[in-house]
Amino acid sequence: MARRLTGRVIPTVTRRGGGFALRFTAYGQRHYVTLGDELDGWTESKARAELDTILALVRVGRWQPDGAVAASPVAHEDPTFHVFASEWLASVERDLRPNTVLDYRWQLTHHLLPFFARHTLRQIDVREVDRYRDHKLREGKLGPESINKTLTRLGQILERAVEYELIGRNPVRVGRRKVKTSKAPRSYLDDAVQVADLLAAAGELDGEARADRRHVPRRALIATLAFTGLRIGELLALQWRHIDLAGGRLRVEDAKTAAGIRHVTLQPVLRDELLALRADASTTSPSAPVFATARGHAMSVDNVRSRVFGAAVNRANERRQEAGQPPLPANLTPHSLRRTYISALLALGWEVPVVMAEVGHSDPKVTLGIYAQVMRRDDASRDRLRALLEGRDFGSKRQREVAQSLDAAMAADPRNDETPTDAGVSKDGRGGFRTCDLSRVKRALSH
Repeated sequence: MARRLTGRVIPTVTRRGGGFALRFTAYGQRHYVTLGDELDGWTESKARAELDTILALVRVGRWQPDGAVAASPVAHEDPTFHVFASEWLASVERDLRPNTVLDYRWQLTHHLLPFFARHTLRQIDVREVDRYRDHKLREGKLGPESINKTLTRLGQILERAVEYELIGRNPVRVGRRKVKTSKAPRSYLDDAVQVADLLAAAGELDGEARADRRHVPRRALIATLAFTGLRIGELLALQWRHIDLAGGRLRVEDAKTAAGIRHVTLQPVLRDELLALRADASTTSPSAPVFATARGHAMSVDNVRSRVFGAAVNRANERRQEAGQPPLPANLTPHSLRRTYISALLALGWEVPVVMAEVGHSDPKVTLGIYAQVMRRDDASRDRLRALLEGRDFGSKRQREVAQSLDAAMAADPRNDETPTDAGVSKDGRGGFRTCDLSRVKRALSH
């Protein structure tokens, strides 16, 4: 009985992006045919059609290799790194988050493939791994940690080759192949005044923004990071349907762990910021991103880091220098505000299990050991921290305008007979809200 014709489309990675190749059996041999990449017009459906055409020609004996690489038994047992890495990425990317897939592709197309593409797997030994590492250090385009990340990816790919018995050992795992690094201290803000200065700087930038840049709510974005502990990806995935202003909480649905899917308490200061943001937003449809571009798409991580957060840090440091104050801590990132928020809650006496639930941790060691920085805990610092979370004295001008308009509407409403109580962090370790605040929010959202 003749051997059944089989074949499959293989996604590949090229310097120009994603591409496609074919692997199939013809005339008793295995063949590998490179088609091209997306810039050449190749798509998965077009590649499948090409495979069907080739297999049809093979069945009637009319297909000729025409330069295709006929995979001899030896070649099949020692594929090139390009071929094997492309197959590896295609097999793992369905289980990865989209941003992770983009990161893996970037590591392959810009760093690993330019060096190893023509190597067969057996040619990648300890010496070649060291040559790659030393080449990246001389090149100077990546820092030590980024070089190590590409080595980790190389090690993952070659570990699959070991499992398939294509190579005897993984050269990346032998000895110490990675670059030595020194971890910088974790950055965070250790006082409410520093947080307030950062928010004020962001508000100042909002006021100075050009007309075509006013859709970027710098202050509200940084306030959301500072007063929820959201990771930057969680922040940018927020849609208006996730924010319950009347109920005083938001929902995180796009998280990297199961524990990360959670409800987060809206501190009074943040609730007021989001009220002001909603009042000015061009669209507040349920599926609209809370932090959107001018075209209504979710903002990118790079833009938030550099044009929003980085710009606010620089402006805050300028103002602090003018006032004769020291600059904000070095190496601040959006994630620094996550550590700051967790530390603030612990400094105010929130119980560890409550803090874990708020920020999506499953291990208390992570909460206490990694994120609980030394937030200043004297009485005056705690008072400033409470004032900050409650929105006293730190509100933006726009925030105060919205609050005042809601106050006026409430005062003019004869149906309102509720007596306000003091706002503040409740004794049970969760944020507190005034009764009148919730009624104002409900009325605002109903108009």
